[in-house]
Amino acid sequence: MRLSKLDLILDTITDGVLVVDSQGVVLYANQAAEILLARSPIIGQSLAIPVNPEKNSYQDINLIRPNGLVWAEMRSSPLEWDGQPGYVIALRDITERKRAEEALRLADRRKDEFLAMLAHELRNPLAPIRNAVQLLKMQETTDPKLALSCNIIDRQVTHMARLLDDLLDVARIMQGKISLKLERFELSDIVNNAVETSRPLIESRRQELIISQTSTPQWIKGDRVRLAQVLSNLLNNAAKYTSEGSKITLNVMRESSDAVIEVRDTGIGIAPDILPHIFDLFIQADHSLAHSQGGLGIGLTLVRQLVEIHGGTITAVSAGIGQGSVFTVRLPTLSMDLPATKSALTESALPISKFRILVVDDYADAAESLTMLLQAEGHEVEMADCGMKAIERAQVFHPQVVLLDIGLPDLDGYEVAKRLRALPEFRDAFLIALTGYGQTEDRELSKSAGFNYHLLKPLDFEELSSLLMSL
Repeated sequence: MRLSKLDLILDTITDGVLVVDSQGVVLYANQAAEILLARSPIIGQSLAIPVNPEKNSYQDINLIRPNGLVWAEMRSSPLEWDGQPGYVIALRDITERKRAEEALRLADRRKDEFLAMLAHELRNPLAPIRNAVQLLKMQETTDPKLALSCNIIDRQVTHMARLLDDLLDVARIMQGKISLKLERFELSDIVNNAVETSRPLIESRRQELIISQTSTPQWIKGDRVRLAQVLSNLLNNAAKYTSEGSKITLNVMRESSDAVIEVRDTGIGIAPDILPHIFDLFIQADHSLAHSQGGLGIGLTLVRQLVEIHGGTITAVSAGIGQGSVFTVRLPTLSMDLPATKSALTESALPISKFRILVVDDYADAAESLTMLLQAEGHEVEMADCGMKAIERAQVFHPQVVLLDIGLPDLDGYEVAKRLRALPEFRDAFLIALTGYGQTEDRELSKSAGFNYHLLKPLDFEELSSLLMSL
């Protein structure tokens, strides 16, 4: 009677419940177990599934049934049944969950591929626009309207490129794919870099940036590029949401063992209901103004994530709409006595060399505009629009530097680089990947293919010039 009641109870649940002896022979099974295993009657048969002898063990297993493969979650514990040592086993059908997880992984992978392709495709048209602007700037002009137009276009290209970078960075950080280049440096280095990055936007809005820094050196261990990105994002945010002609204050202090960076503005402020969510993805303090100023609502999300992976914190304070806001970053500091040494030879003092350069890009506008820029600098330049032509042209032209796009129509840039490196005359050539693909795995592929450097479109021509100057 007691077992009969137990049967009634266990037959009402959807999980399979079994008892097996030490050899795996089934001593008891409820209806759900027989359905899940597609074997009825099952009592007296061998389960043919390895059982972990430890108490409360857990594993996911595959069950082969006539209608296909089934995933099951299996939990087991030792149990004595009618005086025999054995195990009680609970089985739960998790096939739908496994399918959903696989679909999610597939969707996640496709999203990554889409974001990478989106960034590449959007960077492609930005590249010739920036190159053309640089060419115009090289022409001496007395027309203030032309100079103003060039500066506006250049700023907007930079803004678009940063939006793409932010979008990809948020996706990578949320998936744990971001890697930091850790080094020790003085905090004022990144403060100065960030200020110079944000200065064009601040000056274009005729705002005054007031900077107050402690005279005591504060040493940080982190990724200087990423931390400068944090600060420039905060300064850009303050500039965008503060009216023209207003003041923005940047305070750099030390409190206990923390370096404290405070960005204070007198802008639109943050509503009380938005403030707790200001660092959430796609949240903007004031939708009408935010959209008019441009942005995806991801900048502050990126800032928080970058600060936190450096072991720091960030907070936002605002008295409300129209009352401005204060963003405070706290970072742990190191105890350092000696400053990092810097080269006494400044960039401007370095000799400018002229090179034979091969530009390889199937995007004609990008290739032609970059070629004209390099020729204006005195370099001897030739072009190729596909991988095979690049290899053929290189063997005739013998370039010292190759600027090579990755997404070519025949051979991709990685394969072209490998083939060039296989030729004795190109083992010492300087290969630069110039592409819209900038994720960590793309840079690693570039390195393994034999590239010396990886530059992102739209190209910062000053960065390229500095790179060539260093050769």
